Amino acid sequence: MDTPPVNAVDNTLVLLTVEEAARRLRIGRTTCFALIRTGELESIDVGRLRRIPADAPAEYVARRRAAKRAA
Repeated sequence: MDTPPVNAVDNTLVLLTVEEAARRLRIGRTTCFALIRTGELESIDVGRLRRIPADAPAEYVARRRAAKRAA
């Protein structure tokens, strides 16, 4: 069976790890945690784990784009 490319996006995922969300946004892990801490990037706790809803990175980008257009 072929191994998917490292940059492949699994569209079946409902929740992403911080690392996966950071990779989708092309930012570092630390920056991603900073966005979570300030509430700019939605996240939830699953037990002791931090997960990002799969649609949250796109929503974050859409809000940033809208803010830039409004400025």
